[in-house]
Amino acid sequence: MPLLQQDLYVVLQLAALRDEEPTTYSALATRLHLSPSRAHAGVQRAIAAGLLDAERRTQRRTLLDFLCHGVRHAFFAHRGAITRGMPTAHAAPPLLELISDDGPIPVWPDPEGAARGESIEPLHPSAPRAAQEQPSLYELLALVDALRIGRARERKLAMEQLEQRIRP
Repeated sequence: MPLLQQDLYVVLQLAALRDEEPTTYSALATRLHLSPSRAHAGVQRAIAAGLLDAERRTQRRTLLDFLCHGVRHAFFAHRGAITRGMPTAHAAPPLLELISDDGPIPVWPDPEGAARGESIEPLHPSAPRAAQEQPSLYELLALVDALRIGRARERKLAMEQLEQRIRP
């Protein structure tokens, strides 16, 4: 049972919640704009991959190792056409304050987005909507995008920020 992009999306939501973990798959699904069956399947695959334990707690070291060494290869992303959208990677918090870039910014395509930049496919189509509602999830998703598309300096800063934000 291979790990899917939506599974990492689910794991990042659980990491963002910390002590506020929802008690049901339905509550988790609502936060992520997924069906409860997709949330459940994502959790089960993440448990099988060792990213979560049986109580749905983040396995910090395993998750950070995967993010550092595997995410850009397993869930690679390409910069696409210029479009309107929601900033991600180094153009979003928290890297926005640490990195300045004169080129086009990476964005998740969104016709109602406030920024223009190169399109980047999010880990899941509902990620931009969930990120708008949950700043802590937005930060984690943007940092993962920095690992997926960033240069060495951006990836290094993203890993430092992820290590501060992901708790067991």
